[in-house]
Amino acid sequence: MREIALKYGCNPNQVPARIFSDSGLPIEIISGNPGYINFLDAFNAWQLVCELKEALGESAAASFKHVSPAGAALGCELSDIERRVFFAGDEDLSPTALAYVRARGADRMCSFGDFIALSDECDESCARFIRREVSDGIIAPSYSEGALEILMKKKKGAYNIIRIDKDYRPGEIERREVFGITFEQGRNDIKISADILNDIVTKKKDLSESAKRDLVLSLITLKYTQSNAVCYAKGGQTVGIGAGQQSRIHCTRLAGDKADVFYLRSHPKVMELQFTASISRPDRDNAIDAYIGDYSSNMLYEDGWKQYFKSKPAPLAGAEKAEFIGGIRGVSLGSDAFFPFGDSLERAYRSGVDYVVQAGGSIRDDQVIATADSMGMVMAFCHTRLFHH
Repeated sequence: MREIALKYGCNPNQVPARIFSDSGLPIEIISGNPGYINFLDAFNAWQLVCELKEALGESAAASFKHVSPAGAALGCELSDIERRVFFAGDEDLSPTALAYVRARGADRMCSFGDFIALSDECDESCARFIRREVSDGIIAPSYSEGALEILMKKKKGAYNIIRIDKDYRPGEIERREVFGITFEQGRNDIKISADILNDIVTKKKDLSESAKRDLVLSLITLKYTQSNAVCYAKGGQTVGIGAGQQSRIHCTRLAGDKADVFYLRSHPKVMELQFTASISRPDRDNAIDAYIGDYSSNMLYEDGWKQYFKSKPAPLAGAEKAEFIGGIRGVSLGSDAFFPFGDSLERAYRSGVDYVVQAGGSIRDDQVIATADSMGMVMAFCHTRLFHH
């Protein structure tokens, strides 16, 4: 198969639309009718999880929305608290399922209606979790018979299921057209591994193996995130991604705010929230975010989400949030280019960041290094820019 006709492009008025390759497409559509943006998400997400698997040797998953990851993760075991936070239950989960539970749980609000990518076969364990979530589709190298039986029932049989040839390799040159003009460049085939962290520029030099893993994970995630972008990671998964901002500090603030919400989902008061029996999973996720982020102003909580709680929960005060987040440490932060000022590191530190990797090369590198030293951070220069547009 060399061509797939699409209903329309990014928007309904953009017709005709198709994807095609003179050498043949490396995919099989098992179910559904994926659209233009679905395929953009699928192919970017597939590259991300393949590179995570290659670099870190573990099953990987990504949750993509609008051509940037909402979350990416490895198949690390879940603690009892994480199982509750991610609503994973007590069932045994395969490595692939663990990876997707973490990727989806990284930012449950942004993952609503996501496109999923798995580095390994989608098995029944993973499919059972996917079945519960609102999702547009999935791309994976293979599917077990049990997994297909489960997934084919989503959206009354219209769920987008794509099988991709795991051995497919694109050409060295990529092209795109904008305003009738063709752009051409070499594909960004840089390999990211722990070796990219060798140039540690701060006084503090020690990087634990878990920090190295999380820094590599953050950089590979950023390679497929719309720039400017930064990524917070901890425990083998992303916890906050700031994508597509025009300044580095705005990326860092956006991702840091997302990371703070991620942490606060495990706050005792949040864990004790009681919901009505009829609440849907998306409404529950949104109600939790409203409680965490807007309760003090009585905006979302009083105007719509109150109906989903069994009884009015005790408020989560700003001082309680700050105290809880202040106890989080050991977070890793990757940046897709250099930090021009120390302000991003100051903001990142407030969200638990102790380890940083960035390109370096700013005229203010010495000031940024001094900022990192003042907070006891370990920072490496990877000398690699990872812009993605």
